[in-house]
Amino acid sequence: MTLLAELGARIRGQRETRGWTRAQLAQRAGISLRFLADVEHGDGNLSVQRLSEIAQALGMPFGALTADLGSTASGPKIALVGLRGAGKSTIGAALAASLGWAFVEVDARVEDAAGMRLGDLFESLGAGRYRELEHEVLVSLLAAPAPAVLATGGSVVTAPDTWDLLRRRARTVWLRASPESHIARVEAQGDLRPTMGRANALAELNEILLTRSPLYAQAALTVDTDGKGVVDAVETIRAVG
Repeated sequence: MTLLAELGARIRGQRETRGWTRAQLAQRAGISLRFLADVEHGDGNLSVQRLSEIAQALGMPFGALTADLGSTASGPKIALVGLRGAGKSTIGAALAASLGWAFVEVDARVEDAAGMRLGDLFESLGAGRYRELEHEVLVSLLAAPAPAVLATGGSVVTAPDTWDLLRRRARTVWLRASPESHIARVEAQGDLRPTMGRANALAELNEILLTRSPLYAQAALTVDTDGKGVVDAVETIRAVG
C-alpha cells in the first residue's frame, strides 16, 4: 500500500468510526466531496494545510493521523482480541511467559496516557478521546523493538483504523467464547458489573458478540476457549507459528 493509500484508508476509518458520511466530513473540513473521495481512495495529493483541516474536522491531532505511516513493527507482536472474559489477560500472560516476551495490557497503557481510570476517561472525555489514546498507544507499542503479546480492549475491532493497524502490524488472535462463558469468567474474577441490575445481561452480551463476531473473525487466528485450558490455548497459538 502506498503512503497516500494508507493515509486515505486511515482517514476513511476515522470517519466511519464516528458514523459520518463522506459528505459530512467534507463539509466539516471545508473541502469538496470529490476531493475527499479521491483522498480516501489514495488518489488525492494532500497538502499539509488540507491534511491539517481534515485532522481538525475529525477532532484529532495532526500527528495522530499521520503517525507510523509506511513503517513496520520493529519487533514481532501478537495481539489478542475478544470480549471481556475471553481470557486475554490470563492466556496473554502465559503466552508471553512461554515465549520470553513482554506482556502488555493495552487499556492499562491508555489509563497511563490519560492519567485516569478508564471509567473516568469515558465519563469526562468521552469515547472519542479513548479511541485517540488507544490508537496512539498501539502505534507506539507496535513500533517498539522488543517482541510482545498485547491484550487489547474488547471494542478495538469497532475502530476500523486501529483494527486495520493491528492486523497489519501484529499477528492477531481472536479468543472466542460463548456469552455464558464470558459472564461466568468475569464474575469468577469478582466483577459483578456485567449482570448487576440487568435482567437481560446475557441477551445484551449475546447481541454485542453477534455484532462484533464478523470483525473478530478477521483476525489471523481464532482459538475457541470454551472447554480449553490456558496451557492448551497457549499451545494452539504457538503451534500456528
